[in-house]
Amino acid sequence: MKKTLILIVAVAAIVLWGISIYNKMVQAEETVSQAWGNVENAYQRRADLIPNLLNIVKGAAEYEKSTYEAVVNARAAATQTKIDANSLTEENLAQFQAAQDQLSSSLSRLLVTVEAYPEFKANANFREFQAQLEGTENRINTERNRFNDVVKPYNTFIRKFPQSLFAGVFGFSTKAYFKAAAGAENAPSVQF
Repeated sequence: MKKTLILIVAVAAIVLWGISIYNKMVQAEETVSQAWGNVENAYQRRADLIPNLLNIVKGAAEYEKSTYEAVVNARAAATQTKIDANSLTEENLAQFQAAQDQLSSSLSRLLVTVEAYPEFKANANFREFQAQLEGTENRINTERNRFNDVVKPYNTFIRKFPQSLFAGVFGFSTKAYFKAAAGAENAPSVQF
């Protein structure tokens, strides 16, 4: 009887310990999901600003049609590339980031093209949207950094022993980090 009671207490302690580890993994994964939602929200804000910026630019000047179309197409591709917070793998995140990088590149070309038109410097609507877009780019960077900040403790926790045993059993897997875009290690060249 005494051995049975000890065995029951030991099993109950192990089960409670396992439940505790599982709950910590769920909490950490939810933190990652929330951070990913914040990243998506920042990118969505940028996507929402782009049509207004394009309308201002389109209405104020005739400029390269290809630049305009590149921004429209890149925005469409970026908003169609979605990742579920549960599938933040290296491959999925790289695909998402490639679409976002294409949009950033198209926006940069648009802004360079716009610089050739002096009337934009006097256009209050354009200046306002340009400032909003710059602020949004800063928010995106901030949210990406925060995302990486919450992915690290999550990945560390589920990879440590004995949590790694529970993680495998319950289907928890590591999440990918945001990485710098290809070529980011090279400083841009400025020519006058």
